[in-house]
Amino acid sequence: MFKKSILYTLIIVSLIAWLGMEVSLRAQTSSPPDATAATAAEKAPDTLFSIVFSGGIIGVTIMLTLFASSICAAYLVFEHLMTIRRSEIMPPGLGDEVRNLLNNGNAAGAYELCRARPSFLAYVMQHGLTEVENGWSEVEKALEESLAEQQARLFRKIEYLSVIGNIAPMLGLLGTVAGMILAFQQVASSQGSAGAAELAQGIYSALVTTVAGLIVAIPSLAAFAVFRSRIDQFVAEAAYQAQHAFAPLKRRSLAGPALSSPPPPSPPTLPSGPLSPRRA
Repeated sequence: MFKKSILYTLIIVSLIAWLGMEVSLRAQTSSPPDATAATAAEKAPDTLFSIVFSGGIIGVTIMLTLFASSICAAYLVFEHLMTIRRSEIMPPGLGDEVRNLLNNGNAAGAYELCRARPSFLAYVMQHGLTEVENGWSEVEKALEESLAEQQARLFRKIEYLSVIGNIAPMLGLLGTVAGMILAFQQVASSQGSAGAAELAQGIYSALVTTVAGLIVAIPSLAAFAVFRSRIDQFVAEAAYQAQHAFAPLKRRSLAGPALSSPPPPSPPTLPSGPLSPRRA
């Protein structure tokens, strides 16, 4: 979706820029070059700050929105770096401790240990320990459901980066289109007397918002892809650790029916009395 939006944005901006160049060339033939060049030189912004905020009230509003989006994206990236880590999702030694407790038959102790060390892996195992009395099939089902729930929660957590990455180019395109409209309106109001320099000033002022939108979108989507890959990796590792921790419980549950099965029936015994003679 992002690739299509970027492609459409570039196509529209290229068409607008081409139309602007055509109009500027036609306007240049009907205006005195010295006067228009002097006027453009007087009005042209010469600093980065003035170029960024030279798009009028619409451009300034969009630029401020993009700046706020960049601040939010930077905060989300920093927050995810601190929380989406192996040590936060899978505390060291938790799976081995739960495995030892389950190997000793202490399911209640394993449950309290998971409650004392809250994390992604602890929540998954804690959810499975609540179904110990219902058999291994229910425990396995509870592990799978809690694992999918926690994975979806992490994906929802990083989804805001994808939203910022998809909205930022659209905001930039909106500012560019609005700036182009104002630039062409200025050419129309001057009845063709505006030269190429004046029109070029309006065009590059309008294109600033598109550049700003791409500057915000590209790092946001790159960070979203990195965190999505990390979540997939950590969830797979957490699933393996949970299965490894519950292996003693699985063996005990599978061995239970064999131990409690009834013994095979004994062969029938012959009567102890003498056999009656067979009649002829």
